[in-house]
Amino acid sequence: MSVAIRTSQNVLLEYEPASVGERILAAIIDYLVIFGWVLLVVALPSRFGIRTSSFYTVLVMFPVVAYDLLSEWFLNGRSPGKIAMDIRVVMLDGSSPGLGAYLIRWVLRIVESAAFLGGIVPIITVAMNGKGQRLGDIAAGTTVVKLKPAVSLDHILIQPVDENYTAQFPDVRLLNDRDISIIREALYRSDNELLTRTANKVKDVTGIQSTMPDRDFLQTVISDYQFITSQ
Repeated sequence: MSVAIRTSQNVLLEYEPASVGERILAAIIDYLVIFGWVLLVVALPSRFGIRTSSFYTVLVMFPVVAYDLLSEWFLNGRSPGKIAMDIRVVMLDGSSPGLGAYLIRWVLRIVESAAFLGGIVPIITVAMNGKGQRLGDIAAGTTVVKLKPAVSLDHILIQPVDENYTAQFPDVRLLNDRDISIIREALYRSDNELLTRTANKVKDVTGIQSTMPDRDFLQTVISDYQFITSQ
């Protein structure tokens, strides 16, 4: 399973769900951050004999209780632990979650906390769920992905366009993203008859005249389209 995210340059990136091990390590790092906070604001005043009120205790403990919600909301789906492991919370369609999704994940984390079966519930759920989701993710429609994208069809067929690139066929602007996806699929299959039919169809739609070999023509069309739509 992968989560697909389309960039502003119309390039489709596929991200893999974070593994159980990566999520556990991220959680451990977050626990260390929380421990450091508690040590700083609770233990140090006691050590130096500074008396604190119950209001102070409630005030400094709030970030501990709401740590996951606050960090994911303000850090765009990440916490210090997730940043260290290079993973992030996203919706299943690849978009960024809203506050509601983060809130659902946070509330259901209580059920999955170490107080319930030693924290085994989220480990089992993530391991068995094909989308890398714990209970909170399932309820919120989210998952946690690795930020390093897997190789995608777009990566195989499209090379970065140089900033000094000059489009050979400006009329490719008459095409749309679905047309380009069909062209990519034809190139990926490497069927000569399919390449010829696809090239002829592109020429019919755009009015382009070219004697280039079908494969070269279609690759040029994709590069031109990528360049023009990114301007």
